[in-house]
Amino acid sequence: MQIDLPNLPYPSVRQPLFASRGVVATSQPLAAQAGLAILQQGGNAVDAAIATAAALTVVEPTSNGIGGDLFALVWDGTALHGLNASGRAPAALTLEAVRQAGHDRMPTHGWHAVTTPGAPAGWRDLHQRFGKLRFPALFQPAISYAEQGYPVSAVLAHFWNRAAQAYRSFDRPEFRGWVETFAPNGKAPGIGEIWRSRGHARTLTAIAETYADDFYRGRTAQAILDFAAQTGGLLSADDLRQHANTWVEPISTQYRGYDVWEIPPSGQGITALIALNILEELALDQLPRESAQSIHLQLEATKLAFADVQRYVGDPEHARIPTAELLSKAYATERRKLIGEHALVPQPGSPVKGGTVYLCTADGDGMMVSLIQSNYMGFGSGIVVPETGVALQNRGAGFTLEEDHPNQLKPGKRPFHTIIPGFLTRNGTAVGPFGVMGGHMQPQGHVQMIVNTLDYGLNPQASLDAPRWYWEQGQEVWLERGVSRAIADDLTKRGHQVNIAQEPGRFGRGQIIWRLPSGAYIAGSDGRTDGYALGF
Repeated sequence: MQIDLPNLPYPSVRQPLFASRGVVATSQPLAAQAGLAILQQGGNAVDAAIATAAALTVVEPTSNGIGGDLFALVWDGTALHGLNASGRAPAALTLEAVRQAGHDRMPTHGWHAVTTPGAPAGWRDLHQRFGKLRFPALFQPAISYAEQGYPVSAVLAHFWNRAAQAYRSFDRPEFRGWVETFAPNGKAPGIGEIWRSRGHARTLTAIAETYADDFYRGRTAQAILDFAAQTGGLLSADDLRQHANTWVEPISTQYRGYDVWEIPPSGQGITALIALNILEELALDQLPRESAQSIHLQLEATKLAFADVQRYVGDPEHARIPTAELLSKAYATERRKLIGEHALVPQPGSPVKGGTVYLCTADGDGMMVSLIQSNYMGFGSGIVVPETGVALQNRGAGFTLEEDHPNQLKPGKRPFHTIIPGFLTRNGTAVGPFGVMGGHMQPQGHVQMIVNTLDYGLNPQASLDAPRWYWEQGQEVWLERGVSRAIADDLTKRGHQVNIAQEPGRFGRGQIIWRLPSGAYIAGSDGRTDGYALGF
């Protein structure tokens, strides 16, 4: 990896962080400090990741919460391990139940969108396998933020206020807990105002002291079940008790001599790998990064990848997912032939013949973690269990009602998942974790970070700061304001329906840590949000 630090190909507002003993990068400085404190107390990268993740449920509730899911990739020094800590559909969440409630597609809010949360068990599972410090100690920063409060930062206040405006129309009983918890005075907290939630503190304390058992079998579980019973919820005691996360084998593809790793389906990480396979023979490094041709090729490859993933990916426990076929270099060659000078409307091929937060951590011993955690669509389902701080996710919205689709709703099944952590290695040696949050943007962000790094030599901070593109659907493309008008006009001539975004919200927010040949780290944190990369 060649990174020319003195003469950056793209000017960066922030400079990258250099540190040798430990690094934490995430979207909220207070959460990054929580993880850094754990590293400085002798914890490892997994301990720091858990502390950061727990803190993020308090200091960035607009994007994740205790009632969400997580995925993680852990480099233990010699090998990469994957954890799918996502929940399944409740036993009562059936096609018939959704249709009888008047829905012809999966709803985005309310109890019919709620799946069993996997994040608390995910923290426990990571700690049991890799943790070093005592589990309860990892939650002290988060508990302190919840009990004593913290001043709300600028980007956080913006998204919090936007959610409050939307939730004003949610007047059913199941949504009262959101108002009581997140807008107790009838409005979202403003920039610099102190927000606290003793309900969060009590729940996090119980999770810490019981190794998450309280969330699935104890008092918190009972509070969830009682509120469900009062307001028409579908979660049952069995749904909570029977929840189990899954250790998985990460999937990868080779690009420019490096191995890019993702969590396998039911997540969408495979999208980035398919797109990179298509791009591999297109010599992007011979094109200027700031050129319509480079962006056009990346867009077309990503669109083809999405078309396949949206057709073939679901829960591998319930349907055969053609992962190997989708990642075949031969299949990529066939798909590549579809790319021309004009924007295409993507269609799936035939591979078989016949409100998210991201964080990454690294320690002085070379352990590294790529972790992503989410409630989905901001605060999730809109359902917050009163006096607990538990905002329940709406991952059920990721299912389809389409017959014979691998992602069709079924009780006990995991939905198609948008959140994906990434990792980069070379010749069996870790380079480091990376990720970009933001729903449909995530695999597109992964492609852009890898291309920025391996084709254009950008350091982590410059890669994150560089202007992005985002494919919406069909031929509709969004460009960030930093993309020149000449490039936008050229893409329009190629048949893309180009929109210029006025704010950065749709382009995701990312973090990157790369390990240098010296053993030290270089890291960056997205300037589109409030966060930082911190180290020592």
